[in-house]
Amino acid sequence: MLSFADRLLHFLSTFPSPPNLPDEVEAYNPYQDAAVADLMTQFGQKYYADQRPRVALLGINPGRFGAGRTGVAFTDPATLAGVCGIPNNLPQHPELSSQFVYKVVEALGGPTVFYQHFYVGSLYPLVLLQHGKNYNYYDSKALTTALESDIRASLRRQVDELELVRTAAICLGRRNGLLFEKLNKELDLFNEIHVLDHPRYLMQYKRRDLPTHVARYVEVLGSVINS
Repeated sequence: MLSFADRLLHFLSTFPSPPNLPDEVEAYNPYQDAAVADLMTQFGQKYYADQRPRVALLGINPGRFGAGRTGVAFTDPATLAGVCGIPNNLPQHPELSSQFVYKVVEALGGPTVFYQHFYVGSLYPLVLLQHGKNYNYYDSKALTTALESDIRASLRRQVDELELVRTAAICLGRRNGLLFEKLNKELDLFNEIHVLDHPRYLMQYKRRDLPTHVARYVEVLGSVINS
């Protein structure tokens, strides 16, 4: 039986890139890069090398400096090395979203404990760029429309292929939650979706109240695995 890590890498590496997208947006699959796939493989062997069902935390789509380089959602190169114990030669620039997520990870017992219970990913698993800069699938209505069928397929595949826990999922980002909740009603994937403020938003605009927001994440995630 394939491990969670094997199933995850297969999903990520085989997800197809779309045809031409509107608004001069480009999509690329970072997991088809050998170096990125190798880092994700090392991470998977360390934290996902079993068949445990996991609760999904799903963000928007990966950024080029986080998962686009490390292969691990919400994990920048510095965190991958310093917290997760996977050395790499990538530029060690910290990413705000990664900093917040790993405050939550630490509060829930560290990466070994955290990843036994949770899988962190994205509604849409490919990096989106406009003129070389990160772009979100919801940043234009035309793009959302163009990608909706692919996001629908992504959700189905993640639930089915990764055998995710279906009692609840965590959505990272309020705007992300609009499409997630719509598609969940259509596809009937999860019994409940908990929508939380996006880590980058909290780090950029709500940093003064960061302990409160970390505690909120810990409360929601803890309630899901203890229910």
